[in-house]
Amino acid sequence: MTEDSQRNFRSVYYEKVGFRGVEEKKSLEILLKDDRLDIEKLCTFSQRFPLPSMYRALVWKVLLGIVPPHHESHAQVMMYRKQQYSDVLHALEVVRFISDATPQTEVCLYMHRLESGTLPRSPSFPLEPEDEVFLAIAKAMEEMVEDSVDCYWITRCFVNQLNSKYRDTLPQLPKAFEQYLNLEDGRLLSHLKACCAVSTLPYELWFKKCFAGCLPESSLQRIWDKVVSGSCKILVFVAVEILLTFKIKVMALNSAEKITKFLENPWCPRMVTVGRTVAGFEPGSETGPFETDSSSCHTCRSPSGELGPPPPREGDDETMEPSL
Repeated sequence: MTEDSQRNFRSVYYEKVGFRGVEEKKSLEILLKDDRLDIEKLCTFSQRFPLPSMYRALVWKVLLGIVPPHHESHAQVMMYRKQQYSDVLHALEVVRFISDATPQTEVCLYMHRLESGTLPRSPSFPLEPEDEVFLAIAKAMEEMVEDSVDCYWITRCFVNQLNSKYRDTLPQLPKAFEQYLNLEDGRLLSHLKACCAVSTLPYELWFKKCFAGCLPESSLQRIWDKVVSGSCKILVFVAVEILLTFKIKVMALNSAEKITKFLENPWCPRMVTVGRTVAGFEPGSETGPFETDSSSCHTCRSPSGELGPPPPREGDDETMEPSL
């Protein structure tokens, strides 16, 4: 038996006994052993598979440009990052903009504003819309990343990526959401239009805040793996899956205000499955974002435009996972 066939046999065996991701973790560890990390390969891996928790912060820092691809430079660069963090923090303390009682998320916001040259004259000034986005993302990131320095830098660079790389794409996501929802369930979309709810859906929460404050962190981090590595269209499929998951409830509501209010706070144990199911797809794959039995008659398009089967519904025996 060849080495490849042995590896494939082990992969199938691990999956059958419930240990998914064993081979993926080994593949990532091999990538991380390179003297110079291959950014393209790390992006591809992050798009195809959820990152192991123990490596997520490192991969995010590399992909977001916080540390360079060269391993030998990581320690020195992070030392500079920590020093910069301390200097900015000290500056805010000197001008009495923050105190020991200031929440860490607000500290991160004021540090970001100071470094970007947009710090207001007083912390009592009302927050800008982009500040609300930063705080929501920082609060969620605080639950994912233990180190405060890493949390600040990852949050800052994550938000900067949304404002630069995805600046032109994010405004198009509501229209893409409407198109994909129509493919999945035209009757549900018609109900939303009849209630004049399509234009009032919580797009800011979904697409600008990337579901921070809507989904639990265990699901968010899998979704953000895709966003960090270059695909913000995952946000569209998460939004579609939320509507499909709560279709019965949404169809029972008869006003845009009620529908929007419900969707702004839909968290429940089922939402963990929503985030994890949709975050497991491989962009550009033949099966699309929602992978299930190929005999299904409904389809939903992947980010590349290809068609794939729909997500699991209520009553499914198991949560579908991405194929290897």
